[in-house]
Amino acid sequence: MSTQTKTSIVIIDDHRLFREGVKRILDFEADFEVVAEGNDGDEALQLIIKHKPDVVIMDINMPNVNGVEATRQLIAAFPETKVIILSIHDDESYVTHALKTGATGYLLKEMDADALVEAVKVVAEGGSYLHPRVTHNLIKEYRRLIDGQRAFGGVAIAEGEVKRPLHILTRRECEVLQMLADGKSNRAIGEALFISEKTVKNHVSNILQKMNVNDRTQAVVVAIKNGWVEVK
Repeated sequence: MSTQTKTSIVIIDDHRLFREGVKRILDFEADFEVVAEGNDGDEALQLIIKHKPDVVIMDINMPNVNGVEATRQLIAAFPETKVIILSIHDDESYVTHALKTGATGYLLKEMDADALVEAVKVVAEGGSYLHPRVTHNLIKEYRRLIDGQRAFGGVAIAEGEVKRPLHILTRRECEVLQMLADGKSNRAIGEALFISEKTVKNHVSNILQKMNVNDRTQAVVVAIKNGWVEVK
């Protein structure tokens, strides 16, 4: 991959105005460098071969080769390439399909600038990032499947009163964890708790460290398994 200090980025999207908007947001970050832009999946592979970027931001709906198929081809040819899918779809079938092809990020196009920047930073560092609403939908589907297993005598999970993990998290961190399970963004959590977005990010980092997980999705899954949050 790129040996540059900056995180090199290629943007693939057939809507020029949207693509330019994404580029403008990323160009404000001193640690980012958009090295190329493309219109479709066919062009993506050529650009990756030429620029070997750290992160590829890929639209899911494009002519010729769509984003999911382009991601599959890219990961097969360049396993270290990190791909963030951009989509208007929050349905879990789209998300799981994209993740199965090797994408490590999934953002909805209604995202704000902060979410885009955070996603690129997290993915570039080897983590995964899902739009909060996508996370919530995946968790709801996960809970539905587990409930189905329980109905047929399968795996049992905690029921009844939610038992907060006060043995490892503070009360405030428990509140933040519940809001992560509700699918709230950092900004929404900050507004609900009357704290700054920076403080929310600090709480999330502490939660991940204390729970020994890599990202907020894993934290919510672990919390559900242990009955620490309510899935609404």
